[in-house]
Amino acid sequence: MDWATISALATAGGTLVLAGATYASVRSANRAARMAELSLLTGIRPLVVASAEDDRTQTVEFGDDTALTVPGGSAGVEVIDGRVYIVLSLRNVGTGIGVLHGGYVGGQKAGVDDHEPLERFHLLTRDIYLPPGEVGFWQISLREDPRRDEVRALVESGRFSVELLYGDFEGGQRMITRIAVLQEHDRWNLRVARHWQLDRPSPR
Repeated sequence: MDWATISALATAGGTLVLAGATYASVRSANRAARMAELSLLTGIRPLVVASAEDDRTQTVEFGDDTALTVPGGSAGVEVIDGRVYIVLSLRNVGTGIGVLHGGYVGGQKAGVDDHEPLERFHLLTRDIYLPPGEVGFWQISLREDPRRDEVRALVESGRFSVELLYGDFEGGQRMITRIAVLQEHDRWNLRVARHWQLDRPSPR
């Protein structure tokens, strides 16, 4: 009997078993880390929708001293001396703080599956935060903007859409939410139409 060969085989077998155990342990640790990361991201993920009709009325000011008063579940829309002002009353129904990055005002897009390219979005000049479970707003003013006349025509038609770009407070988990804005008598009502996720796979 060759004891040296037996010893070598035993050592090799032990090493193989140890390697298998290490591989299983690393895979388990990776799964646990991914689950912990997903749990963390879920805890700070915002989801922005239109506010409810019984939510509080907000008064939102613009830099030129114009102010719009917006009831819950609606938009404030004004055209003053050719300038367009729009405010949406929003609620964050997610679990994390939402940070609004910008938006795009366009026509109605029933049946359109994709959002506008990000380079067409009008970025905000200041940070607007939406705490979880709270009411807030998004605003835009078009004074000398090249799209001012186009947006004004949409406002005069009584129906348009706004695509909101936002994410969590760390700058990740960016989403786009499309909201339809419809004029009904003397009120501009809001209807959430679609959500897109930009930084992770879409559930669709």
